[in-house]
Amino acid sequence: MKIADLLAKSKKDQKKKAAKNLAIGTGIGAAVGAALGLLFAPKAGKETREDIANAGKQAVENVKESIDTIKEKVEEYKASKEKCCCEDKCEEAESEDKA
Repeated sequence: MKIADLLAKSKKDQKKKAAKNLAIGTGIGAAVGAALGLLFAPKAGKETREDIANAGKQAVENVKESIDTIKEKVEEYKASKEKCCCEDKCEEAESEDKA
C-alpha cells in the first residue's frame, strides 16, 4: 500500500468513528432528554405512566408493522431472484438435452 492509500483509509476510518460517536451521543441525549421531560412534566404520575404505556404499545405496533413490511419486501425480492437470469439459455440447453 502507498502512503496516500493509508492516509485515505485512516481518514475514512476516522469519519466512520466520528459518525458512530455522533449517533451514540444523539441517542443518549435523546434518552436523557426524554427522561428529564418525564420527570419534570406537569402531568400527574398516573397520567404520565399511561402516556408511557401508550407510547410503548404504539412503538411495539410500529415495529410489528415494519417487520411485516420488511418480510413482504424480502419475499418480493426472493421471488424476483428465483427467475434465472439466463432463462433463455437454460431453456435452450434443456431442449438440447431432451433431443
